[in-house]
Amino acid sequence: MKKPTTLILLMMVLATPVVFGAAHDHDKKVDAPAAAREYKFKTPKLNRAQLDALLSKPDQLLIIDVRRPDELAKIGGFPAYLSIQAKEIENSLAFIPKDRDIVTVSNHAGRAGAAADLLVAKGFKVAGAVGAQNYEEEGGKLSKIAIPEPKPSAEQQR
Repeated sequence: MKKPTTLILLMMVLATPVVFGAAHDHDKKVDAPAAAREYKFKTPKLNRAQLDALLSKPDQLLIIDVRRPDELAKIGGFPAYLSIQAKEIENSLAFIPKDRDIVTVSNHAGRAGAAADLLVAKGFKVAGAVGAQNYEEEGGKLSKIAIPEPKPSAEQQR
């Protein structure tokens, strides 16, 4: 009877450093995104004042939000935008008007910067990239966007 108890205690003692080590590694991963947020794209990253100036001329501006729908719903976005996820930008070029200045949006401008650089390379007029969360941190107001519930199919309505 003593052997199983000793074995269990030994396993717990040996596992303790692994558990605390995993927690410690997790803490490091939380800090990593701040360093990873360094903006490294050719397209300028816009601050709140720059974006507000562009927003004052809505007839000349197109906002392309490259975030997923769940991010838009959780964080919020701008009142009028074209939603094209970052991975679909290149496949959607035919649907993007070329007669407006474009601002791309993501949470912290990382995906937005990449999308903006792609659009510039394809001949679009891009004013810059912006992070929605950065904009809000600088005092800007975001609109909360509700994702509509899926419509029930004809079979579900019966």
